[in-house]
Amino acid sequence: MTLRTLDTLGSLEGKRVIVRCDLNVPLRDGIITDDGRVRASLPTLNALINAGARVVVCSHLGRPDGAPDPQYSLEPVAQRLSELLGAPVAFARDTVGESATEAVASLEDGGVVVIENLRFNPGETSKDAAERGAFAAELAKLGDVLVSDGFGVVHRKQASVYELAELLPSAAGLLIATELDVLDRLTENPERPYAVVLGGSKVSDKLGVISHLLPRVDRILVGGGMLFTFLKAQGHAVASSLLEEDQLDTVRGYIAEAAERGVELVLPTDVVVAASFSADADHEVAAADAIEQTAFGASGIGLDIGPETAARFAEVIRGSKTVFWNGPMGVFEFPAFAAGTKTVAQALTEVDGLSVVGGGDSAAAVRQLGFSDDQFGHISTGGGASLEFLEGKKLPGLEVLGWA
Repeated sequence: MTLRTLDTLGSLEGKRVIVRCDLNVPLRDGIITDDGRVRASLPTLNALINAGARVVVCSHLGRPDGAPDPQYSLEPVAQRLSELLGAPVAFARDTVGESATEAVASLEDGGVVVIENLRFNPGETSKDAAERGAFAAELAKLGDVLVSDGFGVVHRKQASVYELAELLPSAAGLLIATELDVLDRLTENPERPYAVVLGGSKVSDKLGVISHLLPRVDRILVGGGMLFTFLKAQGHAVASSLLEEDQLDTVRGYIAEAAERGVELVLPTDVVVAASFSADADHEVAAADAIEQTAFGASGIGLDIGPETAARFAEVIRGSKTVFWNGPMGVFEFPAFAAGTKTVAQALTEVDGLSVVGGGDSAAAVRQLGFSDDQFGHISTGGGASLEFLEGKKLPGLEVLGWA
């Protein structure tokens, strides 16, 4: 079976089209701090507007625990969407209640409404299929067709993602189609050399990805908090740096498998060690095998890859034809410990081939560090769903759209 896409839905003029987006943006005091996911939804929304559809946008935001919570309202998202579309966007103050019903009934062809946070209703994320189904049935009353375009939630059986797609004629939007095309290129016959750059805090978050990609890649570069578990697995002391003791044997297995397969495992040769986890902490560069020999001794904490490592990573990345990057190289939120992440990001912009930034933290990092989305081949909005795809798992939100 193949993925059902927009062109399988026929004419949408005058039809109420529910679009399940992923507009789970970071908010601070009601202000969107990174609108990347909103902008990522625009191609599909504009296609539907131009087709004369009556567009009903729905999404989750945060974890409001099944009840209305003002701090997780989608109203700021509706306002930003209106600015980006250059047209009025109505906002319904509930999901399937009176406000949503009236707002949808008032839509004209090409009009757009955003309904309130789906997770204000416990049926959206319920473990009970019947409860999810009941909520999906209420949602279905608002539309004639479903376009599923939130790749970040396709790994979950949630009412708006799975059950609603069974109730209404459904197809994937342009964002999902693009994500799948890119992820397919990362797993099936990628152009070589192929390098995967992994960072972030925990090895345990990346176990499936490492297992699935080891037979497919030429090089794996390891940074971020997870690097210390790799260094410890090699017998190096890591002071008070982040460490997953329970993953040491697993990591040793990966090191052995990489060597057996001829995959180059590029580990840091130096790290930036700080006195404490804070933006203004004293810090110094140490060799990867001498982390406890800094002025901070055994209380030091590694917060970034070192300059020698960053230069080596950049060299490998620039020399690759396919690069997938997931996870920052250090605590990029603190300027003193952002250099490794910035160097890696810069190298990705210089790849002569496909460069993919995956994961919310990586996407947030490149924007915070001054890069624009169009400097990269693709910035994934998929988060955990992208990782599960790269692990080879079946994703229910895709299967229900015909993807097999």
